[in-house]
Amino acid sequence: MSAARIAVLTVSDRAAKGEYADRGGPAAEEWLRRVITTPVEILRRITPDGRAEVAGALCDLADNWGADLILATGGTGPSPRDLTPEAMADVIKMELPGFGEAMRVANGRVVATAILSRQSAGVRGKTLIITLPGSPNAIATSLEAVFAAVPYCLDLIGAGWIETDPTLIKAHRPKA
Repeated sequence: MSAARIAVLTVSDRAAKGEYADRGGPAAEEWLRRVITTPVEILRRITPDGRAEVAGALCDLADNWGADLILATGGTGPSPRDLTPEAMADVIKMELPGFGEAMRVANGRVVATAILSRQSAGVRGKTLIITLPGSPNAIATSLEAVFAAVPYCLDLIGAGWIETDPTLIKAHRPKA
């Protein structure tokens, strides 16, 4: 079995310019490496905010690099340059709004401003794309809220196989 390919895309003007240390990308990768028990190849990339830039990076990671899963961190708030959700909408064929709903509920238990975040998920070919907040704590809370559904979603779209440590995240797959 070949390793599933996971891309972590940090969306940040300041991190792309080197003015700000990327904390979201490393936090997402660390979380994935702790939870996933099957072989994975993880690629981290940084792109500036902006609809065209983010859409281009998502397409490149899905179509050229062959990502099974893309986690895009940042750019989900209401400020003018936060256009990650719009960029994702431009490149997916199918939206999965339940991901965003579950992530906002989970983060809302931690901070009242979670309702300002516009996370979501969608499918492009055989790639699942999940948009996340940029904060390391919010990334962990978001992934804990939705990741039990990710392995089965990857199965359904024909993407790579992943298993999780059931003591951390019990992945749900219907019984055969």
